[in-house]
Amino acid sequence: MKGFFGVIFQNLIGFDMIIFLLAIVDGIFYHFTKRATDELYRKMHLTVYVPGSHQSQQEAQQALSELREGEVVRMRNLMGRLYSVFVNITGIFPLLGILGTVSSLLTLVQDMSDVQGSFYGALTSTFWGLVFAIAFKLMDGVISAKIEDNEKTVALYLERNSSREEQY
Repeated sequence: MKGFFGVIFQNLIGFDMIIFLLAIVDGIFYHFTKRATDELYRKMHLTVYVPGSHQSQQEAQQALSELREGEVVRMRNLMGRLYSVFVNITGIFPLLGILGTVSSLLTLVQDMSDVQGSFYGALTSTFWGLVFAIAFKLMDGVISAKIEDNEKTVALYLERNSSREEQY
């Protein structure tokens, strides 16, 4: 059993470290994507979907008059870029797991003295690649719905804003 944990630790400071570092980077991109998404949601939600009460309509009208089209487009573009990077990094994790597996098995071909260690190394890379792919895919499911909502809200705002400008 000591050899098992030794192999896991050796892989953590080896190829698996790449997977962990990329997970940290992806976590950072998730954080900034979620922040940008929430900020756009807060800014846009009351301006497009107006509740029924008279006071809420006045608040929405005031928020709408303070809203600038260029700022909304800039916020939507930033949200889209951050989300794109997050999703693309998330898609790399299974591939990194497979790459770690192949590189561990290639060392097995060169040196048959540590068959068990090389095989454990191959499995840990696959394991961490799948764990992070699943975790970040779940996080993507949480944020993607709000991003779609934001996209629809911004499109509706831009459509209403352009028709309002045509009236003048």
